[in-house]
Amino acid sequence: MIKPMFGYRPKPKQFDLPLRYYDPEKDEKEKRRKRIKFQTHNRVKPAQFTRVVFFALLLSLVVYLITIL
Repeated sequence: MIKPMFGYRPKPKQFDLPLRYYDPEKDEKEKRRKRIKFQTHNRVKPAQFTRVVFFALLLSLVVYLITIL
């Protein structure tokens, strides 16, 4: 609060930017790795979801039949 009265101006923060170089071979390897990973994960979930829904419907049908009888 007192600093602005004496002509203090905030200085921009200094930082060191790490140098990076583009490597096309490394970029291709990462793309292939990500693509393969993405394809393998999609196959498991739909079958498990349908199984859970099927058992939930079956359980609700059994409970419904027990309450009627």
